This record gives sequence, structure tokens and C-alpha cells, in this order.
Amino acid sequence: MSIDNKLELDESRRLAEHEAVKSTVAADVRGEIAAEAGGLTSAEQQEAAAVAARLKETAIADVAGQESDIHRSRGAARLSQFIDYVFFVIYGLIGLEIVLELLGAREGAGFKRFIDALTLPLLAPFRGLLPTPSVGPSQLMLSFIFGLIVYLFLHLAINGLLRMAAHRKLSV
Repeated sequence: MSIDNKLELDESRRLAEHEAVKSTVAADVRGEIAAEAGGLTSAEQQEAAAVAARLKETAIADVAGQESDIHRSRGAARLSQFIDYVFFVIYGLIGLEIVLELLGAREGAGFKRFIDALTLPLLAPFRGLLPTPSVGPSQLMLSFIFGLIVYLFLHLAINGLLRMAAHRKLSV
């Protein structure tokens, strides 16, 4: 199950539980007020009305807070999807570069030059970092594999930050 689906299910479950508790409390308060309303003075009736109004304001504020949390969570989930897409493209390009080097693709081929141009800014920090074992034209670019692992850790770290922003901490 994707993070977005888990997030939506969790938020809808929490909202449903919140609404159920709020409805139960509201029904109990209304029942108590109705039971005692017959014997109340006008001052007591006004106080009961003020208490009911405060309860209503609190319930509305709670729902608004829930809506804000859900909106923030959905925004973080969408951003996470975009970041996932960008990193998957990066993984694909680096993986393709590694495979082309491993298969000994000709440097003068148009497709090879195109992939080299796309991956140059991504792999520049890693070029020459580790030795490159080779057999004939085939090369195992250990530096590029290391770069792929670094991008994976960066991806995981960014998604972790987004998850922290999307989920409220329920306990300390």
C-alpha cells in the first residue's frame, strides 16, 4: 500500500473517530441540558445556552484543525510523489549509464553521448572516486554505483523529512 493511501486511510480513520466522540459528547450534553432545562431559571437557561455555544465553537475549531492537518498531509504527500518521480528518473539515468559502461558502449555513439550529457552533472562529484575495473571496452564504474547509493540515501532522507511534516506526533 502506498504512503498516500496509508496517509489518507489514517486521516479518514482519525477524523471518523473524532467525529464519533464529538457526536457522543454533544448528545450527552444535549440530553443533560434537556433533562435539567425544565427546572432552570432564566439565568440558568442563559448559562446553559452559553455553555452550548462554547461547545459548538470548540467543535468547529476542532474540525477546522483536522481540515488543516489533512490539507498539510496531502500537500506533503504530493510533494513526496514528485520527489519520488525525480529520483526514479535519476536512478534510471545512472543505471543506464552504468549498464552502457559495463557493456562497453562506443563513446562516439549518439545515444551514449546523450546519456553522458544527462548524467554528467549528477555523476561529476563521484567520477574517479573509486577504481574502475575493466576488461576490454567493458568497465565496472564503481564510482557511479557509489553515486547511485548516495542518491538513494538522499532520497530516503528527503522522504523521511516529508513524512515528519505530514504526520503529527501523537506522543512524546
